[in-house]
Amino acid sequence: MPTSIITIKQKLDSHLGDSLTVVARAGRKKVTKRRGILRETFPAVFVVDLDQDQNNFEHVSYSYTDLLTKNITLKFDDVTE
Repeated sequence: MPTSIITIKQKLDSHLGDSLTVVARAGRKKVTKRRGILRETFPAVFVVDLDQDQNNFEHVSYSYTDLLTKNITLKFDDVTE
């Protein structure tokens, strides 16, 4: 796992347009899984376009600190982040 926000952003930049699964902690012993495509990266957040068949909303954004603190994990179709 990358140890800095800059490294995380660089890794995500190389996966733009790739399909992924976002596994997020939603509270105590609760986990949500969402499928989508990594659409954009910004200086502090990244945006995932979600599959409309499985979700009620189109986009979701997460901060790089969510990855750094392991509140979320990303599983790309070809690689585990």
